[in-house]
Amino acid sequence: MNKKKQIALALGLSIALLVGLGILGVPDRLPESEHIARNQVSLRLNQIYADENKAAEAAEDAASSTQKDTAMTPAVFKVKFECTNGDFIVECNRNWAPLGADRFYELVQEGFFDDCGFFRVIPDFVVQFGLAADPAVTAKWKNKRLKDDPVTQSNLPGFITFATSGPDSRTTQLFINTGDNKRLDGMGFSPFGKVTEGLDVVKAINAEYKEKPHQGMITNEGNDYLKSNFPNMDFIKKATLLP
Repeated sequence: MNKKKQIALALGLSIALLVGLGILGVPDRLPESEHIARNQVSLRLNQIYADENKAAEAAEDAASSTQKDTAMTPAVFKVKFECTNGDFIVECNRNWAPLGADRFYELVQEGFFDDCGFFRVIPDFVVQFGLAADPAVTAKWKNKRLKDDPVTQSNLPGFITFATSGPDSRTTQLFINTGDNKRLDGMGFSPFGKVTEGLDVVKAINAEYKEKPHQGMITNEGNDYLKSNFPNMDFIKKATLLP
C-alpha cells in the first residue's frame, strides 16, 4: 500500500471513530466497554500504520545503501593476488560489466578470496576459483545472484569473467581465460577485467587435478575437503585492492 492510500485510510478510520465517539456532534450513548474496544482498535491501526511506514523507510534506506555501495566502486581498479605459486594483478573496468565489477570489488573488500583454492584448472582453457575457504562464507552468497551484464569484451587469454549456471545466476565463482575462448562470448560470459601482470603465473597454476575437485563438496566443506584430498593444489593466499 502506498503512502497516499495509507493516509487516506487512516483519515477515514479516524473520522469514523470520531463520529462514533461523538466528537463531531453525534450523541455519545455507547457503553464504556465499547469505547475501550474502539480505542484499542484505533491504537492497533495506528501501530500497523507506523509499522508499515517503518518498513517502507527501511526498504528505501536499503535501496539507498545499495546505490551508495555501487557508487563506491571505482571506474577502474586493480587487485593483487598473492598465490602459492606467485603473484598476479588484475585490472578491472566497470564500464565493461558494471554488475560483475561491483560484485568482484565487494568480494575483495570482504576478503572472500583469501585462502581460496584454484579448484578447476584446464590448460589453455580456464583457471577457476571463487568458493570460499569457509563454507559458511560461501553459503552467505549462495542466493545473492546477479543479473547478467552485456558482453562488451571477449574471453581472450588473461580476461577474468564470472562463471554462471544459466541466465542471471552469477554469484562468486570466477575464471581467468588462459586460452582463446571467444566462443564463450555468445554464451553470455561477460569479462570485467584483465590480468595485466603475471599471466605467466596464472598459466602455471597447478593443473594436476583438472576438474576432479567436486564443487558440491567444496561448497559444503570448504578447505577441509580441498587440503585433505588435493595436497598439491595452488591457493590464493591473499587478494587485496591496490591504491
